[in-house]
Amino acid sequence: MRTYAAILTAVILGFTVPVATHHAVGGEYDPNKPITVTGTVTKIDWVNPHARVYFDVKDATGTVTNWSVELAARVVLERMGWNGRSLKIGEKVTVKGDQARSGAPMLNARAREQRALRGNREAPAEYPITRADGTPVLNDR
Repeated sequence: MRTYAAILTAVILGFTVPVATHHAVGGEYDPNKPITVTGTVTKIDWVNPHARVYFDVKDATGTVTNWSVELAARVVLERMGWNGRSLKIGEKVTVKGDQARSGAPMLNARAREQRALRGNREAPAEYPITRADGTPVLNDR
């Protein structure tokens, strides 16, 4: 009987732990709060489950705030033409995404990048990250 209980517990935990560890985009970011910010890249985390780019944004008073943009999984980005060298530290970029519900300097560009870069005909012709000259940040193939 103990063996069956142990197996059942292991199976239940096996199904619930992965679900509990991943967050819902809608829970953390608000699609009704689109935001566009421009700043200088300070760090790139080319990791799973989501790649992140950090950049410094200077407001009208000169105060600098470090923002974080959450992107899709590395493998998804690579399939869409991105790579870990698509951006450079010190490069000026403009980022479009959905702001964090908490108001923290974070935004999510996954939904926008997937709609725009997959060629969805209903998607606006926009990219989540563009360089200072307006070109989208993609891998030069």
